[in-house]
Amino acid sequence: MKILAIETSCDETAIALLDISGALGKPNIKILGNTLLSQVALHEQYGGVYPDLAKREHQKNLPILLKQTLKEAKMSEAELRTIDYIAVTAGPGLEPALWVGINFAEELGKSWDKPVVPINHMEGHIYSVLYQDKFSISNFQFSKLELPALALLVSGGHTELVHIKDFGDYEILGRTRDDAVGEAFDKTARMLGLPYPGGPQISRLAENSRKRSKEDKIKLPRPMIHSKNLDFSFSGLKTAVLYRLKLENGLDDKFKEDMARAFEDAAIEVLVEKTRRALLELGDEDQPSLQLRRGAVKTLIVAGGVSANLHLSRELKKLIGEFHDITLSMPPRLLTTDNAIMIGIAAFIRLSREPEILRSQIAIRADGNLSISSVP
Repeated sequence: MKILAIETSCDETAIALLDISGALGKPNIKILGNTLLSQVALHEQYGGVYPDLAKREHQKNLPILLKQTLKEAKMSEAELRTIDYIAVTAGPGLEPALWVGINFAEELGKSWDKPVVPINHMEGHIYSVLYQDKFSISNFQFSKLELPALALLVSGGHTELVHIKDFGDYEILGRTRDDAVGEAFDKTARMLGLPYPGGPQISRLAENSRKRSKEDKIKLPRPMIHSKNLDFSFSGLKTAVLYRLKLENGLDDKFKEDMARAFEDAAIEVLVEKTRRALLELGDEDQPSLQLRRGAVKTLIVAGGVSANLHLSRELKKLIGEFHDITLSMPPRLLTTDNAIMIGIAAFIRLSREPEILRSQIAIRADGNLSISSVP
């Protein structure tokens, strides 16, 4: 099926035209056209995404990207009828931004007489791992996505552990109670005087610190690492960084590198330990501690912007080595941040499983807090 996918949940405007067929676990994905415009430079002065500015930029960029995508796909106006569906992100995200994409998609649907399918943004991140290239991060050669799976979703707006029982069947095991981990990276970077987005900046400085010393010279707390649940909290870690910075008369380059490393080590250790706990809780209590119940989890999926973090991928590879018969699946760097390709792939999954949604075309509504366990 040919799917035109639209993504406007935050500060990336993206459109992709995909031709997808085959099995759900390993579809044949052809990217006919793919365009994306990032608004990072515009939002940098605010230290984060400014919703009204994001909305305005999406309105300006969508017609331009549509034209570029169709041109890249070498698709003429007459060939538009070969597109089967239009997919659009309905949530979660910034509602003003989401509405721009939804309204644009519905106008196209009316103009082209094509059904419009609402997609959950986090479901898109999960299925971003289905598109693999030679740069994909995995312990094993990708054959197909084996379910059930556990997904660690880490981005600027979300930190969640999701049990994927089957395609379209999700249970949230744990989520952040305050800041998402990506947001905590950005706020810590801001305190260190680093530009937005802060995640790549923190990672770069942290790696410099590790090259200079094997020891972490600054110790920070690991919030909720020993809690009885699988929830996360990163606001306390951010506050600990602030208090530590107040003890310094000035922030030289080495101190910034060591602080970035301390923060990254703390945040990543919490993510990895909670993931380990989730894997164990999905196992059989009667089995040895690291032996999962047969078939309980076959794949660990890690997706979202923070999945591109080098230290996180290193630590997850160590973690997966502790368990038997689990594959680590992470998207290629191209698909770690928000993009339309993942929205198109999620639409393929949904349409393959729920073709009946095409018979009930109701108005799509933006939902900034849409849960992965909800149908948009």
